[in-house]
Formats: sequence, structure tokens, C-alpha cells
Amino acid sequence: MAKDLQMEQGGSTAWGSIRGSFHYLMVILIPALVLAVTYLARDAASPPLKEDDSSVAAKESGVGRAGQKGECDLFSGRWVYDNASYPLYKEKECKFMSDQLACEKFGRKDLSYQHWRWQPHDCDLPRFNATALLERLRNKRMVFVGDSLNRGQWISMVCLMESVIPSDSLESMTYHRNASFNVFKAKEYNASIESYWAPLLVESNCDDPINHNASDPIVRVQAIEKHAQHWSDADILVFDNYLWWRRPQMKVLWGSFKSPDAIYKEVKMPRAYEMGMTTWSQWLEIHVNQSNTELFFVTMSPTHERAEDWGGFTGQNCYQETELITKEDYWGSGSNLAMMRVVETVINDLRARGVTIQVLNITQLSEYRKEAHPAIHRKQYRPLKEEQLANPMSYADCMHWCLPGVPDVWNELLYAHIFKNWKEVHV
Repeated sequence: MAKDLQMEQGGSTAWGSIRGSFHYLMVILIPALVLAVTYLARDAASPPLKEDDSSVAAKESGVGRAGQKGECDLFSGRWVYDNASYPLYKEKECKFMSDQLACEKFGRKDLSYQHWRWQPHDCDLPRFNATALLERLRNKRMVFVGDSLNRGQWISMVCLMESVIPSDSLESMTYHRNASFNVFKAKEYNASIESYWAPLLVESNCDDPINHNASDPIVRVQAIEKHAQHWSDADILVFDNYLWWRRPQMKVLWGSFKSPDAIYKEVKMPRAYEMGMTTWSQWLEIHVNQSNTELFFVTMSPTHERAEDWGGFTGQNCYQETELITKEDYWGSGSNLAMMRVVETVINDLRARGVTIQVLNITQLSEYRKEAHPAIHRKQYRPLKEEQLANPMSYADCMHWCLPGVPDVWNELLYAHIFKNWKEVHV
């Protein structure tokens, strides 16, 4: 019995020791857990990357990227040479091809730019099905709104559509131009695919699609209704807005162009750009019926005007370039990070106010394609001077894109998002 009592006392002593250790651990662990939760909450509330961050993540804005776990980021990938499936149409067979973009017609011999396919890292882009998209657009309007790059994307879309529409009847499709509008209609589907010229989105002195002063634009940053009234009832709107803002400052007008009391002021970038984008976003918030209209914004299309950006010689540009840029996460001087951040902020604010808008982040993937511009292989709308002819780099177009080419991929991305949204609504 004494032995049993001794064992019991020993057990009590052991248990007391364990219990004391447990209390000691709690005293240490609980404050540590509280501290950990505090740091996690602080990190979750941390502001986004700033413009002066030197990381790759700061170079490529997150706007338009996949936001849900497991969702594929269509804009992160690589270019794959594919001369079996691409191009998706023939330049010579597209009746609506622009002489500004018809590089083969104007003497380009190397046609490898037509055979590159965009391959996202973690998934595949759906194959562009023009018939399916025409059916999706039955009795609807798709309007591309913006500048000449946006119009180039419209031409690409029309060429993609035209390839599946029977051409034996002149009534199967029509095209007409009316002031700032280019309108393509597939009659069997009662589908309208249009391009509207608004190079700065807001009202400006450059709103005439033919006669405009690109060297000295003036904008009414608070006025957009002049344009918006023409596309307010569209079912799908595809915007772009960058190239014409690409300058150190912009002349901004308060009042009307005809008013003697109008106020003009030079506003620096990117503030002027932010003002114009804010007016655009406010119009969307007030006037767009989200149950009827899908909204898309195409990010800045990069230029390739400085060969030193990719390791070439100073003073050269995209002229005679035939190879892609292979440097990972390449970012050249033709894309403006500060303006990309403006887009990100404005669109995030728009979403926070309940407006759904899809961003096609084409900037990084297009950065690699220095060889895909028209350069000198396009129609020259003004006679070239002798000194220009002696130096082809001086008039090489390193802004627009040859077709078939890069804008076809932009439309493949647009197609993927349209059908993703369609399934979400109708499945």
C-alpha cells in the first residue's frame, strides 16, 4: 500500500509538472499567435506595388490578370512558331484589308511574322471559331472604340469573320463608312461589327478621322458625350486609349472650342491621361446597362522605335527586324508604366463601383514582337521626300501591326473572354 501511495504521489508530481509546462507554453504561444495574425492582417492590407519598384512585377501591371485561384492567366505565356495553323486568314483574301497594314502587298518578303501563335503557360487559348462568334453576335452590335490601333484590331476581326461567310452573294455581308464609323454587317446573322474613331476617347481637335493635327492635340477632358452617344446602345464595347496621349504633356481645354472664354492649360502626364480616363469611367458607370453590355479595355500597344531597348544599335528602330525579342519579361521604352498604373487604378475603382469590365492585357505579349510592324511595307499617304527615301528608318512605321499578325491574337484573347462570360451567364 505504501508502494502504491508512493506511485500515486509520484504520478501527481509528474502531472503537476506537465500541467505547469502546458501553462508556460500557453503564455508564450498566445502572444505569438496574436502577433502573427496582426502581421498577416497588415500584409493583406498593404498597398499595391509602386511605380519605382524595380522588380519584374512592377514592370508588368497586374491589371487584367487572373484573379481567382486556379484560373489561367491567358496573358502570361510565350510565342510559338506554327506555320500549320497560322495565319488564320490570308491577307490577299480579306476584302477589307487596310493598305496601312497589308505588309505583303507592299513588298515584305519575309512572312514569318504571320505564323506565330500565343501559348499561355498553364492552358491553351481556345481556337478562334468565327461561326460561333457570329452566332453569339446574332442581332447585336460589337463596337471597337479608339484610335488606329483599335481600328487595326477591328480590321483583324472583320477578316477573321469574313473568312467563314459565303461570298457567293453580295448581300451576305456589307460594309459602309459614315464619318467616324466603319461598319461591317453579316446579314444572315444581323450582326454588326463596327469601328468608331475616338483617338483620345474624350472630345478633342483630332476627332475628324481624316483631317486632324496629331502633333498638337487639344482635349476637353470632361466631355465625352459627343462620341458616346454613337455607341451607347452597343452590346459589346472594346476600347483602347494610349497612343495619342504618349507625350510629356497635353493641352487641356475647359469650355468649348468655339467659346472665346475657353480656358487652355498644359497638363503634364500622366495626370492629363488620368483626367480623360476618369471621364470615360464615369460615363460607363452612369450610362451602361450591365445586363445588356459587355465591356473590354485593351491595354497599351507597345511601339518599337528604339533598337537600343533590345540590344540593337542606337538610332535604329524596327526597320528590317525579322526576329522576336527573346528576353524574358522584356519591357521597352515604347510602353509607359505610369500610364499603365493609371489604367489599373481607374478600372479597379470602376469595378469597386459595380461596373464589370474585362481587361485584355496585350502589352507584355506584344512587347516581344518587334518584327511584326509594317516598317516601310505599307501605303504612304503622303509623298516621301528625298532625304526620307535615302533613310528608310526615318519613315518606318513601328507603331501599327502587319495583318495577319499580332492583332489576331488580341482578338483570340477577346474571343476567349467573350465565351467565358457567355458561359457564366447562360450555363
